[in-house]
Amino acid sequence: MIVGEAPGFNEDRQGEPFVGAAGKLLDTLLARIGLSRGDVFITNVLKCRPPMNRDPMPNEAESCSPYLKRQLELVQPKVVLILGRHALERLMPGQGSITRVHGTMAKRGDVTYVPLYHPAAALHNGSLVADLEHDFDRVKAYLEALLAPPPPPPPPAPVAPPKQEAEQLRLL
Repeated sequence: MIVGEAPGFNEDRQGEPFVGAAGKLLDTLLARIGLSRGDVFITNVLKCRPPMNRDPMPNEAESCSPYLKRQLELVQPKVVLILGRHALERLMPGQGSITRVHGTMAKRGDVTYVPLYHPAAALHNGSLVADLEHDFDRVKAYLEALLAPPPPPPPPAPVAPPKQEAEQLRLL
């Protein structure tokens, strides 16, 4: 599951998350680890675009939180990629800046959360693309380990045949 901040202009018009330039970068990053949009559920903290594309207000995120909570319950993801600082603050409050925690993995119950730079931030600051690629590579390694089939069980230990008791013979 991937959770972003809020719909942008293109997303708001088309009714789909990550369809603009940031979406193209996200598609490239997913392809890098062998996934496509069809393999993941993509959503946002805010379900509608803030006026003039400003940062989400805390009360707006709070108003949308029941919807995000329900999406998490329905999807039951094993891994949630958190894109950007606003999604980070909503899903993992008090963790610090995205610059400090990007690429780390935090297990909460059955779900592993991975904060990442938002693809839009990487489009504005090209130096973040390499960090995103590296972080996605770590996600790939984690998913491969998580989804790997369990090793076959060891062969059963040989069972020794039961010892036969010596039979007492009678002389008389």
